[in-house]
Amino acid sequence: MKRRFLYLVSGLMAAGFIASPALAATPDQEKEFTDKYKTAFEANDSATLESFLYTKGADPTVLEFYKMMVAQGAGGKISKIELVELSAEDAKNAEQIQDGPGGTKLKLPLKPTKKLKITVGTKDANGSSSGTSESFIAETNGKLVIPVPVAAK
Repeated sequence: MKRRFLYLVSGLMAAGFIASPALAATPDQEKEFTDKYKTAFEANDSATLESFLYTKGADPTVLEFYKMMVAQGAGGKISKIELVELSAEDAKNAEQIQDGPGGTKLKLPLKPTKKLKITVGTKDANGSSSGTSESFIAETNGKLVIPVPVAAK
């Protein structure tokens, strides 16, 4: 009887842990992240933009690419910035091992929870245009970050 009770309690605890949602950033944290990113981007503040990167164990070549990627278009005017939910396809792609430079195999070190979607508009004498970029966003130690791929093992 005691053994059955322990199994039941263990099962319920396991189900509770599985069913409980993962800790997620609050709407205020998400707004703070997007506001800070937008401010840094529009000010062309590469140091702050690079501070959003999660670089632990990152492949050096890929890290340089990501630094270039976050700075691309910096100084421009962001017309829309948002954190969006991952689609099933996004989640699947985030878990995939990718081919890296020199034939290396890479994966994301953190599981993404959202996607940062940025639309930058430009106007000049020839007219106007806009471009959209997307980056996976993960959370570590209560902070939202852009994970940089690491070597897959």
